[in-house]
Amino acid sequence: MLTQKPKGGFIMGTSLLWAAGGTGFTFLMTTLGASVVFFFRKEVNASVQRIFLGFAAGVMIAASVWSLLIPAIEEASLNGGIGWIPAAGGFLLGVFFLIALDTYLPHLHPDCSNPGCNEAEGVSSSWKRTTLLVMAVTLHNIPEGMAVGLSFALAAQHGNDPALYAAAMALAIGIGIQNFPEGAAISLPLRQEGLSTGKAFFRGSMSGIVEPVFGILTVLVAGAIEPLMPWLLSFAAGAMLYVVVEELIPEAHLGEHSNAGTLGVMGGFVIMMILDVALG
Repeated sequence: MLTQKPKGGFIMGTSLLWAAGGTGFTFLMTTLGASVVFFFRKEVNASVQRIFLGFAAGVMIAASVWSLLIPAIEEASLNGGIGWIPAAGGFLLGVFFLIALDTYLPHLHPDCSNPGCNEAEGVSSSWKRTTLLVMAVTLHNIPEGMAVGLSFALAAQHGNDPALYAAAMALAIGIGIQNFPEGAAISLPLRQEGLSTGKAFFRGSMSGIVEPVFGILTVLVAGAIEPLMPWLLSFAAGAMLYVVVEELIPEAHLGEHSNAGTLGVMGGFVIMMILDVALG
């Protein structure tokens, strides 16, 4: 439950430092995942890949509810508003934002196993296949960075509330955990596309750089328009759930019938829920 805001208001410097640290951690986990390319040259087993994708989906579903939508409703109510209005409105805006990015940003999904997935999505471009692969993962990382940054901004708005900082750290840990296999899932296909090991690692790592960038940007926006925090929180939730429904869950169930992806979703959801409740 959110507490009443102190007169001190929004503490920009503190929230920026925490957001930079939290999203820096998630970026580091992407980098560590990308480093797998130095040790494994073969393609990741299909069942393992489904588990990883499902796990990422489960983490993002739980984070969207416990770390973003519920705080958005509570924050709106604390400000004397109707909780569901910014929660629903911001959520839909986040969905439309990701639809626009998905429609216009050229990208190619690395784990598609059907012939149709060899065609790039988004507007036509002359980008190389390896660049398109990186852009697909980068697209997924944008709402994750926003979510972590906003969680720390919310804590700062409430006078550096330790409980809210703990919840923000739980979110950063959960996102970071699922970023490790995500980093591997991009660097290994890049290596198989013909890039050198070093270049595959670098590009896989850099696919996560948008997390600290967007995390810090959202803190700056939240500081400038503090009353819109409920809208921003639910915006990030909508963007994350779009990624889950549009990309992660379908890709976790590609190929032969298997429960691997489903179990991955359940496992990721439970772990993120435990992190949020135990630390928050």
